[in-house]
Amino acid sequence: MIERYTRPEMGAVWSEEHKLATWLELELAVVDALAERGALPAGDAAAVRERASFTVEAVRERERVTDHDVAAFVDVVAASVGEAGRWVHHGLTSSDVLDTALALQLRAAGEICLAGARAYRDALAARAREHPGTLCVGRTHGVHAEPTTFGVKLAGFAFEAQRNVERLERAFAGVAVGAISGAVGTYSANGPEIEAAVLARLGLARENVSTQVVARDRHAELLAAIALAGAGLERFATEVRHLQRTEVREIEEPFREGQKGSSAMPHKRNPIVSERVSGLARLLRGYAQAGAENVALWHERDISHSSVERVALPDATILLDYMQSLATRVVSGMVIHPDRMLANLEATYGALFSQRALLALVESGRSRDEAYRVVQENAQLAWDTGTPFRELLAGAAPDLELEAVFDANAFVRHAEEIVGRLGE
Repeated sequence: MIERYTRPEMGAVWSEEHKLATWLELELAVVDALAERGALPAGDAAAVRERASFTVEAVRERERVTDHDVAAFVDVVAASVGEAGRWVHHGLTSSDVLDTALALQLRAAGEICLAGARAYRDALAARAREHPGTLCVGRTHGVHAEPTTFGVKLAGFAFEAQRNVERLERAFAGVAVGAISGAVGTYSANGPEIEAAVLARLGLARENVSTQVVARDRHAELLAAIALAGAGLERFATEVRHLQRTEVREIEEPFREGQKGSSAMPHKRNPIVSERVSGLARLLRGYAQAGAENVALWHERDISHSSVERVALPDATILLDYMQSLATRVVSGMVIHPDRMLANLEATYGALFSQRALLALVESGRSRDEAYRVVQENAQLAWDTGTPFRELLAGAAPDLELEAVFDANAFVRHAEEIVGRLGE
């Protein structure tokens, strides 16, 4: 992922230095496990642990010869140890290193992503609790529908964010799996007991049948969960973009001191952060598709998945981390305009109380069809002529109790109950 969208902590997880350090961690764990079982001299194992080292530059230089990244890494590390270096990579195949080390990197990336997902959820819940009674327009098809409250809007996003936390927790746990099963996954060089010992050291679960590679449905599930989390972020970002439009202006993204909204028009304050989130969510959906296509490999393994994952897994986690930080910043710092929300409630001259009027007429004894016709005609007339719907309804149904129909506090009472669920 390009530097512009990479936050330092997540970038460090996917750096070449850290990747190779993770490979070395795995190789040393295998040497220790073999030494404990007497499969190699204790002195040689100590020498490997004390001396094993690499530089990124040295591995890259060696790979120009081997045209194989793991083989180049093993050559460099073995040479750094000396004679005892012959035990490095003993009984392993490249996938043992790649897949198990990838699980370690994904676990580290998961800790960052999950912290960000929880922070986003908590920010939404906190702002929702500030506004359970802040009335605003609820819209369907982009058209005014009924009153709601801004707290209810945010509560819906908060509960969705919690579901994404749960999905991500399951998916990251699902890829925290390693395999030290050797070529074709038959343990022909090192037995299952070595795998068990190594994975216990690393804190990873064991793939039941690795077939030389860890099954890629695990990684596909992770990319799908990341794409869903991104879609949730995009849904919130889309709402911000709509509500920040000039003619709506119910909320605005935080605008920093010194920030410029346009190089040409100094008055502009554009929802650029939310637009960025919306755009990047498209990439996450693309990575989810790539993950699904990576599941089917030839026989026990091929490496058609490898090139895809070198891009998709780092980029997806980097982007999710970045997008979550953007969305959390917007939630925490967004400017809310309750006065504009109230003004917009009056844009239809009260016609958005039509459902309550319909039900009140039905309850007073009119047929539903007749009640619908009366309400529809007068609601449209209110909107078209600017005449308050309440006045028109009073003329059409003088026996109707209008206070109950136009009681906005009813929406607030229900909103308080909904927002109160956030504590659950």
